[in-house]
Amino acid sequence: MDVNGKLTDMTVLVVDDAAASRYAMGTLLRRAGHKVVPVASGGEALAELDVRLRKGILPDVALIDVHLPDMSGFDLCRRFKERPHTAGLPVVHFSAAALAPERRCSGLDSGAEAYLTMPAEPEEIEAAVRAAVRAARLRADDQALVRRLKLLSETIVGIQAARSLRELATATADGTARLLGCPAAVFVLDQDDELYRGLCRERSVFPAPDEGAHRTVAGLLRRLTRGQVGLQLTSVPAPLWPAGFFRPGVQHDARLALVVTQDGRSPVCLAVPTRGLRRANPEGEALLAQLAQAAALAAEPLLMYQVERHVALTLQHSFLPQPHRLPELPGIDLAVRYVPASQQTEIGGDFYAAIRVDDGVLVAVGDVVGHSLDAATVMVEIRHALRAYCVEESDPAVLAERLDRMLLHYHAETTATVCLVHIDPATGRVRIANAGHIPPLILRDTGDAEYVKAAGPLLGVGLPHPSPVELFLEPTDRLLMVTDGLIETRGTDLTASMEHLRAAAVGALPGLEALCDTLLACFGHDHEDDIAMLALQLKDQGN
Repeated sequence: MDVNGKLTDMTVLVVDDAAASRYAMGTLLRRAGHKVVPVASGGEALAELDVRLRKGILPDVALIDVHLPDMSGFDLCRRFKERPHTAGLPVVHFSAAALAPERRCSGLDSGAEAYLTMPAEPEEIEAAVRAAVRAARLRADDQALVRRLKLLSETIVGIQAARSLRELATATADGTARLLGCPAAVFVLDQDDELYRGLCRERSVFPAPDEGAHRTVAGLLRRLTRGQVGLQLTSVPAPLWPAGFFRPGVQHDARLALVVTQDGRSPVCLAVPTRGLRRANPEGEALLAQLAQAAALAAEPLLMYQVERHVALTLQHSFLPQPHRLPELPGIDLAVRYVPASQQTEIGGDFYAAIRVDDGVLVAVGDVVGHSLDAATVMVEIRHALRAYCVEESDPAVLAERLDRMLLHYHAETTATVCLVHIDPATGRVRIANAGHIPPLILRDTGDAEYVKAAGPLLGVGLPHPSPVELFLEPTDRLLMVTDGLIETRGTDLTASMEHLRAAAVGALPGLEALCDTLLACFGHDHEDDIAMLALQLKDQGN
């Protein structure tokens, strides 16, 4: 562009089968400071563009005679516009022969920017070329802006949808790399000084830097954000920034956008190579800051959830007896399992209990509806209430009624499922009350397995509970109780999942531990809910 704001030094493709006309047009354009690429036909023009495409140097504009020997100029323009890589090339048609208005309109409709009738004044030709290029560049800028805004919106939606700090870091790094066209890395340092890292998709296919590099980054984040609030943009020279986060084994100066969460404890860092940021669009640094702030906002609820999840897990582990701490139950062998939900899922209220009562043993497996610290707290209350009620009562149906009233009184908006089983080890007599839970599965020594036909309303709805279902266990029988987190899958009917569980249990090796391990191996992967499991068997009185 010259001092008057005119576009200069453009490359103009001139398509004209008349040599004298090509020469005259070329001379005029060169005097105006432009480069000229003259060709004599539509085929030559397409071939020239193919060559230039491979080199990545397309012309800025095409001047095309309407009358060409192998195709019309209008057809050539359409061919340009149909090809993705040349669709943005501006076209100016010209003709020495008079054309009807509808023909000129047809040329403009084919995608041309302007139409010139020859002979034309040199100033008019040059002005038409400049206007065509200016309009095409404005259009390209608008399209690029729309693409950037769309990509920015998609990136922020991806950041906000992240279900863990690691997902958040990866989504931010990948979106930043696509927006700025350079590698990116994102780090979140949580309250316990654990560093969560995300790399852009292209970088993540290679091995990440070692633990030493991560410790260096964690130390930098602590030093750079100590006493800071809000957004901070800073540069870190290559000797201080570990190699390999942007490209494997390569050191870069890094440009960092640092944001400290509102509690001032957890810094979020978005890092890109300084050189890559300079090559990005002029808004690159503003985008870097905007994305870092979006990541920090999205990190806050995840960090809060992480604390709540830790509290809920601690609560559950404190009140659910682990296998090595199970009480001695006369005449009963017992195995239990508890597996918390995946890191992306809130803690639920699954529980089990095994209690000695005056006339035998009472076991229970249940699930408070919902996933939160509240659900875990209600679970603890139900277990305590059950233990208290068992001091004077062992009938499972009566216990279900009492738990139902307790829940209605203290947690009117909460419901729970529970299966209560009373066993007399001396006789093998079993009484079962089921409040909306998966019924127990009885595995016989013959290789058969069936669910006990025991059903009843949920706890917390105030409906009467039926009398217990009675049956007798043989010493070789195994009784299995699980929560639905073991087998429940979105889109799959629970009845079908229960049948899969029954088939897997039949195929398990003998013994309670083998049964539990087999079922966890079959169903316990990538589960979205907690899993509680209890299996029991009468002790062989001969041993």
